[in-house]
Amino acid sequence: MTALETRSGKVLWRYKRVLPDNVPFCCGKVNRGVAISGDLIFIGTLDAHLVALDASTGNVVWDVAVVDYKKGYSSTVAPLIVKDKVIIGSAGGEFGARGYIAAYDAKTGKQAWRTWTVPAAGEKGTETWLGDSYKYGSATTWVTGSYDPGTNQIFWGTGNPGPDWKGDKRKGDNLYSNCLLSLDADTGKMKWYFQFTPHDVHDWDSAQVPIVADDMWQGKMRKLILFANRNSFYYVLDRETGQYLLGKQYVRQTWAQKELDAKGRPTVLPNTSPTEQGNMVYPNSPGATNFQAPSYSPATKLHYVMTMDEGGVFYSGDDTYKEGSWYLAGRFVSKPGEEATGAIKAMDPKTGTAKWEYPLSSTSWAGVLSTAGGLVVSATGDGDVLALDDATGKLLWKFPTGGKAFANPISYTAADGKQHIAIATGHTLWSFTIE
Repeated sequence: MTALETRSGKVLWRYKRVLPDNVPFCCGKVNRGVAISGDLIFIGTLDAHLVALDASTGNVVWDVAVVDYKKGYSSTVAPLIVKDKVIIGSAGGEFGARGYIAAYDAKTGKQAWRTWTVPAAGEKGTETWLGDSYKYGSATTWVTGSYDPGTNQIFWGTGNPGPDWKGDKRKGDNLYSNCLLSLDADTGKMKWYFQFTPHDVHDWDSAQVPIVADDMWQGKMRKLILFANRNSFYYVLDRETGQYLLGKQYVRQTWAQKELDAKGRPTVLPNTSPTEQGNMVYPNSPGATNFQAPSYSPATKLHYVMTMDEGGVFYSGDDTYKEGSWYLAGRFVSKPGEEATGAIKAMDPKTGTAKWEYPLSSTSWAGVLSTAGGLVVSATGDGDVLALDDATGKLLWKFPTGGKAFANPISYTAADGKQHIAIATGHTLWSFTIE
């Protein structure tokens, strides 16, 4: 982690974590961000610690082990600050690690509560798992959730069940995988859940960022949750109750009927599960969207989402759970001969359809930022930073950086008093002045 001076980009301090040699981690040595509260900065580590740093110096203020990394856990998620607590999620689902969301006192690092995303023996929900398969059920919480101070709720998405591609080992809906969870911010107690993809066999984590919005719904002001899911469906829920309000296909898919039922449950089409010979399905395992941060504009009332369009061939295999080892029972490959494409879509929550879309020639892993000044900022897969008109999708400007983008843009006021947009591409951090 590096702290930079906003006006010049000068390095002020660096924090580098020294990791044990035997850390099991999935999907690259990545970190999705930090949280800031007062004079402290909080970061999760690949060896599953939560660390508080002094914002001025980078010195460690406290360091706690959230869970034992030797069991397959890691932490790649950006923590979330809620009042006097730091909320952190888990990675490690591909190792059969049981998911959780945990809260820590920001000043002391003492754990306040922990909510597991897969039930334990005797708890409600185990009946949705075959035998004792819940013990290795995964449902990790890869991406940061959202907080609503008005209702004091935390909303957090959960990942796929384990093993990823062999559903016979875990017949049932596999709660609380592929869900959006509503938790009481003070206690961690679950208030409600909504499951997007029951019994997921394609690794379509529901760990996308939920958007909190208030808007008129059928003539009544409603507290809403907007959720563009990896499974290719777009959802609108009531955030006070978890009631399903709307669901629409927003990216190509071939695994379910196009219409969800009255409760938002998909009807799975036959012959779409992974097989030993391979089965081609849309979307691919990375999904219709993934960890790319979405954005919402109260001015336009549009939800901006980075989307991906690609098919995948899914293979089932066999695996035996072993603590700290891969637990996948299969694999996937991108559809041979097909060029994946992407688009930035401005979703209208009232209809579940895109008001406009900006097509990309390839997929992009950059997030999307909307500003009060009417911009939608993101980057192409090749690292061209671009700004679009938030109402029409018209390209306003583009800047080639020469490096691939895997980050989310941010907006900040620099020491010069001007608004800046920053995004990392390749090994470079770029900052643009908005005038």
